[in-house]
Amino acid sequence: MLLIQNSYLIDPASGTEGRRDILIDHGRFVKIEKHLMAPAGASVLDASGMIVCPGLIDTHSHFRDPGFTYKEDLSTGAQSAVKGGYTSVVLMANTKPPVDSPEILNDILERGRTLPVRLYSCANVTKGMAGRELNDLRALASCGAAGFTDDGLPIMDASLLAEALAIAKKLELPVSLHEEDKSYISENGINGGGTAARALGLKGSPREAEYTLIARDVEIAASLDAPLCIQHISTEEGVEYVRRTRTQHPSIHAEATPHHFSLTEDAILTRGTLAKVNPPLRTERDRMAIIRGLQDGTIDIIATDHAPHSAEEKARPFVEAPSGMIGLETALSLAIRNLVNPGHLTMMQALSCLTCNPADFYHLDAGRIEPGAPADLTIFDPDEEWIVPPEFASRSANSPFIGMKLPGVVHYTIVDGEVVYRG
Repeated sequence: MLLIQNSYLIDPASGTEGRRDILIDHGRFVKIEKHLMAPAGASVLDASGMIVCPGLIDTHSHFRDPGFTYKEDLSTGAQSAVKGGYTSVVLMANTKPPVDSPEILNDILERGRTLPVRLYSCANVTKGMAGRELNDLRALASCGAAGFTDDGLPIMDASLLAEALAIAKKLELPVSLHEEDKSYISENGINGGGTAARALGLKGSPREAEYTLIARDVEIAASLDAPLCIQHISTEEGVEYVRRTRTQHPSIHAEATPHHFSLTEDAILTRGTLAKVNPPLRTERDRMAIIRGLQDGTIDIIATDHAPHSAEEKARPFVEAPSGMIGLETALSLAIRNLVNPGHLTMMQALSCLTCNPADFYHLDAGRIEPGAPADLTIFDPDEEWIVPPEFASRSANSPFIGMKLPGVVHYTIVDGEVVYRG
């Protein structure tokens, strides 16, 4: 039994905000009241000066397992997650081999049950992520797939996507899409026509590569009223296409990454390949469009796109280096620094995008602090500052935020009523 006292509770699902004590027993919330006395034998955690919120949920992470475990594996990814305050993580399916069979999915989920974080996994929409033939989505759903995605690659066949969305709708599972039409792209990972691309003599990835696919795919999903998430949105036009469609079709969702609302393409000039991501960092106008999308609910999920790569890979010349950056250990702090502290979002709004909204979209039993719910919590000091170190709990350290002073220190991560991280 655990009693958390003197906390400042923010629970976006219920709209509760204020001083509360929280009693946990057998992995579940028992009481949430303004003042609670410690029952006999209970452990007491004093959360004075800290915010307590539902455990953070990331619906877009790459733990590189199986196939690329020199970058990350399930264990190191889980340690990175809990250090960042995450209690639930949904993995992407672009592993080697990809998650396109019940056997691979079952292996990941079974090994995940031993970890200190609640681990879920998507399965691939298409066989081998080749974009030509649908997987048996029903069989994968019966094995526990959290959703379907070919993240890392777009689905260019519109009729195939429509078929997948129709099946996913019947299964009541989401489809998440990586929207980059490669026919537009000369070199990925850098904004086409932008200052960084010109400085490096590259053509890059133009904005049309993203927003033309978004326009097509939200229309397909809207015609079917199917649950769809546009992943890691990066362009002002893409945000606007989602906004127009979501007004009439609330089953359309979008996610923003911390790096896309925190950085612009100019980060490449100072951070090099550490700032190389797909889709690329774009302009200040795009960054602010993403923030406005978060403000009005067009974008309702903040997801890390945690993408580990080795130091050797990121040390290659820009065009040869892989795209992606780690994000689980910095996401909360970046949301505080770039969304909450400037006044763009309240803490309640930001935490809704990190807790109950992703839980609702992926149908997870998480994201709420109420009697009987699983006792997953993040406890953090929003004002305490820290400097991002060159080493992480993640196996990789490919972050452009190394050396940056950020607000928001996670002191405790609690999963199933047990403290799994102390900071």
